[in-house]
Amino acid sequence: MDAQSQWTGLDAGRLERITDHLERNYIGPGKIAGCQVNVARHGHIAYSRSFGSMDLERGKPMAEDAIFRIYSMTKPITSVALMTLYEQGYFQLNDPVSRFVPSWKDHRVWTSGEGDVMQTEPAHRPVSFRDVLSHTAGLTYGGGLPGVGIQHPIDRIYRELKVRSVGGADTMQQFMDKLGQVPLRYQPGTQWMYSLATDVCGALVEIISGKPFAQYLQETIFDPLGMKDTSFFVAPDKQDRFAANYQRGPDKKLKLIDDPGNSPFLADPGFKSGGGGLTGTSADYLRFCEMLRRGGELDGHRILGPRTLEMMHMNHLPGGKDLTQVALGSFSETANEGVGFGLGFASTMGQVETGTLGAGDFYWGGAASTIFWVDPKEDLSVVFMTQLMPSGTFNFRGQLKSIVYASIID
Repeated sequence: MDAQSQWTGLDAGRLERITDHLERNYIGPGKIAGCQVNVARHGHIAYSRSFGSMDLERGKPMAEDAIFRIYSMTKPITSVALMTLYEQGYFQLNDPVSRFVPSWKDHRVWTSGEGDVMQTEPAHRPVSFRDVLSHTAGLTYGGGLPGVGIQHPIDRIYRELKVRSVGGADTMQQFMDKLGQVPLRYQPGTQWMYSLATDVCGALVEIISGKPFAQYLQETIFDPLGMKDTSFFVAPDKQDRFAANYQRGPDKKLKLIDDPGNSPFLADPGFKSGGGGLTGTSADYLRFCEMLRRGGELDGHRILGPRTLEMMHMNHLPGGKDLTQVALGSFSETANEGVGFGLGFASTMGQVETGTLGAGDFYWGGAASTIFWVDPKEDLSVVFMTQLMPSGTFNFRGQLKSIVYASIID
């Protein structure tokens, strides 16, 4: 056994199956332009590789310090930020959001119909902090998810009021007040729906802390963890490190959909989306994951207490159910079978139901097929970065999990 395998308890030779798998199935056939994989165990890097290209049009190979759009992998960062305020006593999980946002006091809930004949009823209880952290608040994405569109009459109201996160220019207070006017899709705490709830969490960070959301993230998470390249936009001096974003066309060939030379991510956005607005590197996100793996601390900088973090990746779905029993809508960053959801993270509840190893892990992904997971039991962190939309195109997480867990030798 080599020294690296002794430190990590992972068979280096078996981990090389990742290289073969990605090159044979994705890079060679041109299904993705390029990607990066980082696997760490017991605090040591066991596998770190860059593949393919970060910009096909400019012929640029994937750089180790490439910057990616992490989209919904912003959500766990935002959730951690809000929970740092929980730890300072600003709120309890069952407190109503309306404590800080009075326009949320009288939410109605959709029951039937649309437009002028829409029927609503009073909410049985106020939307709580737990609800917005766990996507059980009754919010939707307002038809704003790529390739999904309007799914429900409530989504049309979002559109009419111009409730937006990415690309919006509302202040955090304006965003919250608009949401206060929209009937909830379902009674708070009764079901799960992927939604603008984490953008709400970002707004709450700003409203409660009294600091701009981006500043709070910088001071509370990015600076202490040394996440030097994570931001809501790519600075001019880093533009040459920004990867291109693609989707597969009808002919199965890659089509450029966001050119790093003129991307909207090159400008500081008016609305800082806690649900999907960040860009960053694999190295930065691995540091965030290592903080999670270590119970909220990294290199002497504590972000959260270990018991808070443990509570965050417990299943908070009503009645301890999995997503198959409570999820609404046709889009998520996870499969539903055997999967629970906590305060910003999905979690593997059952290996048999999910068909994947790693019961007790917690994870999430992003719209451009980025993924991460942390497994406290195995003391493991994995980050996968690429730029291919939408995220459900390939099951990178399931495939990588089968290889990584087969490499554990002690």
